[in-house]
Amino acid sequence: MDEHMQKIFDDGIFAFSQNDYEDAISNFEKILASEPNQFDALQSLGMAYYRMENYPKAIEIGHLAEKQKPDEQSVHTNLSLFYMKNGEKLKAEHHGLQARIAAWKKPDSEKNTDTSDSSEELKMAETKPENIVIPKKFPDMPWKNDD
Repeated sequence: MDEHMQKIFDDGIFAFSQNDYEDAISNFEKILASEPNQFDALQSLGMAYYRMENYPKAIEIGHLAEKQKPDEQSVHTNLSLFYMKNGEKLKAEHHGLQARIAAWKKPDSEKNTDTSDSSEELKMAETKPENIVIPKKFPDMPWKNDD
């Protein structure tokens, strides 16, 4: 995407973040008029239609994205969401399953396995095993009556 198109995309994302979905749609459609295979603009356009509760249009756009990247997890996740809101539970479940399958197919190199030092601050603290001594015989239990 060239610099001019990137600016339009950024403006669309900003409008989306401000709940100005009509402006967001306008920006994403400008990009797609020039670059019909711009996947990120297509995904964003579908989500903008979803936020405007135009579920049939969101589904239509979602399927265009699916044609570009049929094994992309986010495509199927979005379609599942769009279909569920449109009252089509079976289709929603189908795409939910497709999203899971896409995640399983994703090579480990594409999964979020970043262990570089740059993400060190984002890692959860690792638990350290303590030296736990298990007694051979547990102490008497005075509350328990063995009579």
